Amino acid sequence: MSHANYDVLGIGNAIVDVIAVAEEDFLTAEGLAKGSMTLIDEERAEALYGRMGPAIEASGGSAANTLAGLGSLGGRAAFLGKVKADTLGGVFAHDITAIGVHFPSAPATEGAATARCFVLVTPDGERTMSTYLGAAQALGPDDIDAATVEAAHVTYLEGYLWDPPAAKEAFRKAADIAHGAGRQVALSLSDSFCVDRYRAEFLELIRAGVVDILFANDSELKALYETGDIEAALQAVAADAKLAAVTLGADGCVVLQGGERVSVPAAPVDGAIVDKTGAGDLFAAGFLFAHVRGLGLQRSGELGSLAAAEVISHVGARPLVSLKTLAESRGLI
Repeated sequence: MSHANYDVLGIGNAIVDVIAVAEEDFLTAEGLAKGSMTLIDEERAEALYGRMGPAIEASGGSAANTLAGLGSLGGRAAFLGKVKADTLGGVFAHDITAIGVHFPSAPATEGAATARCFVLVTPDGERTMSTYLGAAQALGPDDIDAATVEAAHVTYLEGYLWDPPAAKEAFRKAADIAHGAGRQVALSLSDSFCVDRYRAEFLELIRAGVVDILFANDSELKALYETGDIEAALQAVAADAKLAAVTLGADGCVVLQGGERVSVPAAPVDGAIVDKTGAGDLFAAGFLFAHVRGLGLQRSGELGSLAAAEVISHVGARPLVSLKTLAESRGLI
């Protein structure tokens, strides 16, 4: 690929994660569907926060987590997302800048508070999320900095961004700018419930070539093609997408491009699976790091799997060790 200042520009919801361990009885009592991401309002956010157990609070958001992983591998990243000029907005901006990510977005001075996502982790490591989007919903076309988009090899967009209408316009504007500069656009489907809401639109983006690289897990891909058969879904996406990377949990991942199909086993997890939060985000980080360096489908899948394995070995959606050091020890970079 031609020279760029950034490997990846992430565009997504700027969110502060509030992560707590919870029993399944708590999910039932709160009417939460295990493994889902539910959008909530500010009143519900305050009520849920008051009933949760002790929590870890850290800057998050799907695309931002991917950029944190990319930075841990030694990559160069930028992020566009909306926060408010409040305490949590300041925390988010400081945290993402501190890990080396360029963050030129101006904070809102009025309107809704900075977004937060309540992540409830059950003993089996599954995460159930309730998200108050707040200021993140204010992201619109005017927040897309053309120079930053043009300076990135890949502009990475999260499927969650498809909920606020103005963000859809921002998404399409960024894709147009990226393609105009000869760059690529990646999309993460984010969540099977998100796919259910926007199936037709996502398929149109993929089939029309707006999306160059598609990321999905098995449940999201089956939801996209309305089938319970993962093989049927894989065959369908192989026909529709330019490049697709599909994670299959313990069965690793499958990468599909132009009639080529590469299966990569899951990387071993150091100890037990503690928290699956961020697994898909970190897979995308490792995959994109290898992709922009032209390391091939196999190595891209391997680096993605390694990054995902690290993040599910502990609580939190960002790596606790240097992924670069870890990858070098495995001979992957």
